[in-house]
Amino acid sequence: MNRAADIAPRRPGGKAWNETGLLAAALGASAALIWAVTGQLTVMVAYAGGLVVLGGLVWVVSRGRTGPEAVAGTLPDWSVTVAAIEQPGVAVAITDRASRLTCANSEFTDVFGTATAPPALALGEQAVEQLTRTARAAWRDGRAGLDVLDAQDRRWTVHVARAGRGDDYLVWRFEPLKHSDPLAEVGSRIAGPFGRALSGAGIEAVVVGPDGVVRAVSEGFAARAAGDPRATLAGQDFAALLRSDERERIYFAREAAKGTPQTLIHVPLADPEDGPAAPDKIPSLMLLLEGGVGIGGTWGAEAQTGTPQLQALLEQLPLGLAMTDRDGHFLFANPAFMRAAGIEGRSLVPYPSDLVVKEDKAALVDAVRRYAQGSASSGDMAVRLKCNPEEPVSLGIAGVRGLGEPAVLLSLADTTEETRLKRQVAQATKMQAVGQLAGGVAHDFNNVLTAIIGYCDLMLLRHTPGDSDYDDIQQIKANSNRAASLTRQLLAFSRQQTLRPQVLQLPDVVAEVSQLLKRLMGEKIEFKVHHDRNLGPVRADPQQLEQVIVNLAVNARDAIQSRGDVAGRLTMATRRVASSDIRRMGSEILPTGDYTALIVEDTGGGIPPEHMAKIFDPFFTTKEMGKGTGLGLSTVYGIVKQSGGFIFADNVPGAGGRPRGARFTIFLPVYHSTEPVAAKVEKEVSSNWSGGGRILLVEDEDMVRAVAERALTRQGYVVTTACDGEEGLEKVRGGDFDLVVSDVVMPTMDGPAMARELRKIAPQLPVLFMSGYAEEQLRNEIDIEHMHFIPKPFSVQQIANKVGEVLGAHKG
Repeated sequence: MNRAADIAPRRPGGKAWNETGLLAAALGASAALIWAVTGQLTVMVAYAGGLVVLGGLVWVVSRGRTGPEAVAGTLPDWSVTVAAIEQPGVAVAITDRASRLTCANSEFTDVFGTATAPPALALGEQAVEQLTRTARAAWRDGRAGLDVLDAQDRRWTVHVARAGRGDDYLVWRFEPLKHSDPLAEVGSRIAGPFGRALSGAGIEAVVVGPDGVVRAVSEGFAARAAGDPRATLAGQDFAALLRSDERERIYFAREAAKGTPQTLIHVPLADPEDGPAAPDKIPSLMLLLEGGVGIGGTWGAEAQTGTPQLQALLEQLPLGLAMTDRDGHFLFANPAFMRAAGIEGRSLVPYPSDLVVKEDKAALVDAVRRYAQGSASSGDMAVRLKCNPEEPVSLGIAGVRGLGEPAVLLSLADTTEETRLKRQVAQATKMQAVGQLAGGVAHDFNNVLTAIIGYCDLMLLRHTPGDSDYDDIQQIKANSNRAASLTRQLLAFSRQQTLRPQVLQLPDVVAEVSQLLKRLMGEKIEFKVHHDRNLGPVRADPQQLEQVIVNLAVNARDAIQSRGDVAGRLTMATRRVASSDIRRMGSEILPTGDYTALIVEDTGGGIPPEHMAKIFDPFFTTKEMGKGTGLGLSTVYGIVKQSGGFIFADNVPGAGGRPRGARFTIFLPVYHSTEPVAAKVEKEVSSNWSGGGRILLVEDEDMVRAVAERALTRQGYVVTTACDGEEGLEKVRGGDFDLVVSDVVMPTMDGPAMARELRKIAPQLPVLFMSGYAEEQLRNEIDIEHMHFIPKPFSVQQIANKVGEVLGAHKG
């Protein structure tokens, strides 16, 4: 609607003339009043003159303040701003404090449209959350940014700055990230002016694929190999364009012996980001140098002329290359070589031997001298660099001829990614070995605890509260139960505990422990919970997941309080992670699939880098003596892995490059099922079985066997004992039993092997296994009918109840 049309026409200057007449009448009246009071004409004239002068000054000032600029107003002209922010390839937008789109260039409207404004762009929940945090940081600090914003199969670098006279606006800049192809860049440079510059210096260049086929050539190479500088030669066999004589000198095939001999330098074009690759899969840069081409007879600093083009080319290669003279002095090293050698950002050392450990110095010096004095050949050797003495690397060495004085070309690939993967594999192997050890220790320890707890129960049957020994026995039993809880944590770490998985939603588990966590955190630690929508269900043991959440929360609380300032924040969030997100992550550990993630983040200052690789190890703790067992995170690790999930730990970056806190991310696979899944409900069986029975007790540990025998005898059972599976099998053949109670791990014949043989003799005879290992692991080894399980350690009452339950179910 045109607001100008609503303005009614007015008579020009009408209002001004009315006001002037009233003012003149007032001045006349006041002058007449002065004359009437004083009766002097001169006083009245002086008064009137002063009013006229003062009125004139006011009129002049008012005319100066009501110019065209004042009438036009102070509204900003956004068209000028739009013209200023037009930048090709960069999306720019301006928003106000209400996050409304105030102004945007054409690139922004083409990519994002005008229906939404940052940070609430239609890029997905994760991207919007990242942009929201960036906007808050910009309002607070004046400017902020994102190195990578990944959304809708596109990637941007985002910069946000606060602007305006009142700092009431945010200027957003979205710059697309482009992946560079170093191989294509080398080919284009060779085929262009740089290739012509090399040809002018007597150096011809060609890029050859791993199959020996030409991909790109310089114009000089095309002219000498085909007679036409405009010939691409792409697709031809590189070896067919050259020939050699009886002295192994290389010539162009077209020129034959009439041409000048060439020195061939082979440079593999391996990208370190792609990891190690076989030589037959790496493209190559071939350099052909005229005989006698050099730099004044040497590559040293005393050279009179140079080839800066060749050095510039080598600096662009992703493979680490360096050149030494015949005495082993460094002449040149490209950035990739210095980065791989661990000297990036520092000056190049005088000799290659200065890069390696003391034990490898002599071997490297001898190799460099041998290749400098011998024929043109190549090889490699394993060395250990000072920057990483624990990981040997392969150093390529090649003798170079045709450059004046003999020289040696060194090649070194950047194996940072390969080293990281090796460490991850070594860490996983170590964790598996430690888990097996922890499981074995827990199993043996459970046998000891079973005997201690059992004897305590038998002694308590003969004592009553108030006896002198009653409290001591109770204290022994309490400490034994505490030790039993430690063994359960070891079994959780080794993934050998008994789980009872159910199909559940992670937010429900978090809600169950929220009140407990609030009490654990206290009043000064803020506790926040965020949940995504449409989370997929997971299959896990809810009690074990609650233990995971509590352990992580307690660690976060201790980390926050250890800083001296007890105030802080603990955040728990559940996220929906689709298979497409996993593919974009490019993780070597997470298989592609749908996951539900639990993220636990605190503001406790983070995990020191030297401790990051050991935080899940059992008994590793940074707490003071007596304040931690070192089994909290190892238990978390074991439960998550046994539930089929994955857990990762990292630090949340903060101000000044320091970590703000630690973050643990748990990925649990989404449980897919076409049928509704209900939680498994076990049938309740009465343990008050009083019918008696004959029981065969098979246990190799004397203490455990004695406790179990006395406990079952007191319940009225007739107990026959055996010390191993073979003896138990013989007694079953010679007698009639109602139940077999057996250990799992025994010498000669273990429990599962005995159970298989028992089924041939007595198919319906029930078997109750006792073990410190997991029930799930046992059922994977042997799955037979009428098989039951009781975990160690157990009390006298527990084994009596379990035996009564089994017999009641079998005979009732």
